[in-house]
Amino acid sequence: MADADLDVVIRQLARQLHTGLMTRAKERRDRFNGLAAKAKGKETAERFKMMAKATMDQATAAAKRLQMSADNVADSYARSMRLAASTPIAVKAEKKAKDKPAKKAKAKKAK
Repeated sequence: MADADLDVVIRQLARQLHTGLMTRAKERRDRFNGLAAKAKGKETAERFKMMAKATMDQATAAAKRLQMSADNVADSYARSMRLAASTPIAVKAEKKAKDKPAKKAKAKKAK
């Protein structure tokens, strides 16, 4: 992974986060469904079922946003690296400063 491009690493980390998020959401959904099965009243069972459904909806939306953000960042990084690689290097010619103009500036400041 040391030689991998950062855009690949970004996408890989996003996949790991997506998997973890969806796993936790499914665990929470299963917990609510289990509570719905154990509920004594019909209204209570329906509320738990709605909570289970809402949990999955919210987790799916969050996972999509996470994936889109990671894709945007990875694409932006890859694009900037391509631009940096294709830009020619500008060689600056270094000019040595002459001592005489510097002395004249000092003399004007002293007056």
